[in-house]
Amino acid sequence: MLNWLMMKMLDPISDQAMLKMLTEDYPDNPFSMVTVAEKLSPRAMMEACMRAESGKELTRPLGSPIVLSPWDSILLNPRQLFHLPAENYTQITTSTVIGATAPTPLQLDIPIMITGMSYGGSLSLPIKIALAKASALAGTSTNTGESAVTQEERSAAKYLVGQYHRGGFLSGPEQLCCLDAIEIQLGQGAWGGAVDEPMNGEQIGDHLGKAWHLEKGQDATIYSRMPGKTNTQDYIKMVNTMKSQYDVPIGIKIAGTDYIEYELAVIAKTQADYIVVDGSEGGTAAANPTLQDNVGLPTLHTLVRTVDWLTKHNLRERFSVITTGGLTTPGHFLKALALGADAVYIGTVALIAALHTQMLKAFPQAPPTQLALYTGKLTDQLDIDLAAKHLVNFLNSCKTEMQLAVQAVGKTDIKELSREDLVTVDKTLAEFAQIRYAGSPREDESMAMQIQPANYHNKQLHLH
Repeated sequence: MLNWLMMKMLDPISDQAMLKMLTEDYPDNPFSMVTVAEKLSPRAMMEACMRAESGKELTRPLGSPIVLSPWDSILLNPRQLFHLPAENYTQITTSTVIGATAPTPLQLDIPIMITGMSYGGSLSLPIKIALAKASALAGTSTNTGESAVTQEERSAAKYLVGQYHRGGFLSGPEQLCCLDAIEIQLGQGAWGGAVDEPMNGEQIGDHLGKAWHLEKGQDATIYSRMPGKTNTQDYIKMVNTMKSQYDVPIGIKIAGTDYIEYELAVIAKTQADYIVVDGSEGGTAAANPTLQDNVGLPTLHTLVRTVDWLTKHNLRERFSVITTGGLTTPGHFLKALALGADAVYIGTVALIAALHTQMLKAFPQAPPTQLALYTGKLTDQLDIDLAAKHLVNFLNSCKTEMQLAVQAVGKTDIKELSREDLVTVDKTLAEFAQIRYAGSPREDESMAMQIQPANYHNKQLHLH
């Protein structure tokens, strides 16, 4: 009865609106908003209204919607007859080592790591604990992000990577000695590099304030550069000093830019063990749209140029390479590994997998980010163990699919993947990434000699 009544009330309204759209000229036609949306895009319209309302910079969570890395134009090369696939996919090795030459390398069961998403600057403590628990169960690492080491995260994680960052919240032997790898954070893809990131003291709760060693109500800032560092030599000295003090791998994280080779030339002067390159598709809790959408270099281009530069200068074996920024599927992970990465970081997709059906606790009144962000209104409703379980399921699923794909290309270890296992339908991409173009037939004379057609003699077949 209620539905019937509502339809009766809505019919005249919808009829009138439709009549107006079909008969009125554009200046007085509601349909004009459709053409405006086509011109500006719905996202540009919504963000224009948000700016008009607040007069302040926007803080868009989870990164840019613009993905320029052409992962879908690259395919893996399976082998069937001339080279047989591996016999048992469950025996495909998926382990990786970060900082192999460090006194205590970081040895992981899978090459998928949880990226730096900070407690306080990005995420709530409950979701950080869930990520740590899941990483431990999957045999991989989680990352403090631009925050401090908390007892809760350290206890839940098997392997904890800590970011020595531009805010100074994670520093000193007491915290650095708790880590399985130290990552010197000098920039990130979603920010286009490194800029000031202020946080109002009113948003900082007691637990976070204690972790960050702040007075109640004190503001916090992550700066564009390490405090006290005035030139490149200061950074080189800082890295080498840290390397001499700790046995765990020491890494450097930078955002991908068109100056990537210049940045790598500086890193090559350090004694760092690994490099993290973060493409422009990387996520974050609160970068503004201008930095997310318009600054930096896509992840694929950043990775290829990084590996190529290191290889050219005979440095590839010296540094482990971790790539991150918009990687979301086992296919993405495999292609990144084949292009030269030792491991990948994931962030946004890990959060989505962890939240899973718990997102229904937020919908439709609020976005699911309210369950995970530090400033979220629903963080107390997160079931930590359930979130950890679903993220482990996601990681296990990815591992199995990756093993099957590695089996198909005829390898027995995920570390055996290389650019020879890739092909692309994009000729320009083939030239850039130095992988085969699918439009060109293979002309391998040595293989042709091995595969001669059978020489059948003419014989009469007699049927009895």
